[in-house]
Amino acid sequence: MHCPFCRHPDSRVIDSRTSDDGLSIRRRRQCPECGGRFSTVETASLSVVKRSGAVEPFSRDKVISGARKACQGRPVTDDDLAVLAQKVEAALRQTGQSTLEANEIGLAILDPLRELDEIAYLRFASVYRAFESLEDFEDAIAELRADHGPIEE
Repeated sequence: MHCPFCRHPDSRVIDSRTSDDGLSIRRRRQCPECGGRFSTVETASLSVVKRSGAVEPFSRDKVISGARKACQGRPVTDDDLAVLAQKVEAALRQTGQSTLEANEIGLAILDPLRELDEIAYLRFASVYRAFESLEDFEDAIAELRADHGPIEE
C-alpha cells in the first residue's frame, strides 16, 4: 500500500477492524518513511460472468435496476430496493465464491423479492425463468398460495 503523503511503497498495519456489516475491513496504517497515518477500507470483490462470457464486477445498482423494473407501479420504495440489493449481495458473499454466474444472481434476487412484493416476484420470475405459458404462471401462483397456507373464510 503506497503512502498517500510521500508515495513510499510500503506501510505498516497498526489496527484492523471489521465494519459493522461484516463485509469490509478498516485498517489503520502508518508509513515507515514519513510516519504519516492513514486508513484503508478493504472489501472482497465479486465478479460476475455474463452469459456472453464477459466478466464484470458485481453491481448493487444493477440488482436494484432489475428489481425496480419488476416493481414498477407497486408500493415499493427506493429504500426497500436498497435493502433488497444488500440482502442479495450478503447472500452471494456467504457462498464464499468470488466469481459468480449471472444466473446465480438472478436466483439470489428471487427470494428477497418474493418477501418484498409477490406481484413483483411474479413479474421478475416470468422473465428470469422464461415463462412460456399460462401454466407457468399458474404453477408460480400455486406455489405462492401454498406458502400462505389455507385461506380462511
